[in-house]
Amino acid sequence: MSPFVPETWPFSIDELPDETYLVGGSVRDQLLQRRSNYLDLDLVLPYQSIETALALAKRYKAGFVVLDEARQIARVVFDQVTIDFAQQQGDHIEDDLRRRDFTVNAIAFDPHSQELIDPLDGQIDLDNKILRMVSYQNLADDPLRLMRAYRQAAQLDFTLENETQTAIGQLSPKLQQISMERVRSELDALLSLSASSAQLNAIWENRLLAFCLPHFDRSSIQRVMAIETTIAQLQATYPAFAQRLSGWVKPVPVGCYRSWIKVAKLSCLLSPDVACAAQELAQLKYSRSEAKSILKLVQAGPAITQLCSGPMDRAQQFFLFKLVGDAFLAVALLALARGVKMPVLKPMIDRFLDPEDTVAHAQSLLNGNLLMQQLGASPGPQIGKILAAVEQAQAEGQIKTQTEAIAWVKKHYILDA
Repeated sequence: MSPFVPETWPFSIDELPDETYLVGGSVRDQLLQRRSNYLDLDLVLPYQSIETALALAKRYKAGFVVLDEARQIARVVFDQVTIDFAQQQGDHIEDDLRRRDFTVNAIAFDPHSQELIDPLDGQIDLDNKILRMVSYQNLADDPLRLMRAYRQAAQLDFTLENETQTAIGQLSPKLQQISMERVRSELDALLSLSASSAQLNAIWENRLLAFCLPHFDRSSIQRVMAIETTIAQLQATYPAFAQRLSGWVKPVPVGCYRSWIKVAKLSCLLSPDVACAAQELAQLKYSRSEAKSILKLVQAGPAITQLCSGPMDRAQQFFLFKLVGDAFLAVALLALARGVKMPVLKPMIDRFLDPEDTVAHAQSLLNGNLLMQQLGASPGPQIGKILAAVEQAQAEGQIKTQTEAIAWVKKHYILDA
């Protein structure tokens, strides 16, 4: 499928008004010859954008949602294509384009005539790999565009034009007016890119995220840069592990930015204090499950420092795996970025990648109910002490099964009946 070949779209352009235009990122990416297996199109219609979208969704049994009723924007989701239908702003398509964020995104394609409309010379900026604001006022009207500038510069490997950088610095306090969910989404998108550290430096210099990430400083950027260097090395030397780092606990929907690489980078922007980091993640509106994974990386800080001095013994590995769970992938990445040598980490990575390994994926051998029911122990502080001792023995490899654990307790403890 191609944005510039309407015959490949999931419906006929004859079902659209004559003055319908393709705009935004799909036009830009097509001109840059950036290919994607999944099309994400933005159409501007002269009238009845929501009604047209709804009619097409019903006709083709596609997903439909109204994104912004006030601005008349709706989305239709097909199997391999997502299309946003928006009402044209102004009397002509040129008026609509002049209200957009950057010149490279202010180019329209007429699917009927196959012509490009480029009133702001966006194609020249595309050729020169420059991201230039359409106007200062356009950035002020939607301050999320300040973050989007850095994300798109990283995504396209473009340079921000000087006046645009100056405008972002002047408007940076306005980002606080934007909902945290939108800010978080742009931050996640940026951190998910392979080369985000250079743009993070500009964000820090303009204090764009100081209101929500007060511990984000130059050392944070250096740590993110080290992560990016480490990933590049892993892709060449340990591709299977690098591939796992790009994944997540479960499949991630299109448009959702979750990966072990992203959370590793994000942890570098947070306070090293777990409670403080939790507050920062809550302010940014991260889900409880994702925040829990990120906080495990903060908690693992002392263990990573220990790994810098040399290998862990079996028990130390056991308790680190228990602490971080699935997030060990990101912990290993952070450790490598901190300078821990691969020979130190490789045995632990191999353990983690083996689902049968009894150190990396240990199951509790006993619980309080079992102690009381089968061994006749009375409720009280002794239960907790015994369970902790059993876990330590398990960590050291002294016991491996429930039967061995029960025998070990009987040998070492006189239970209060």
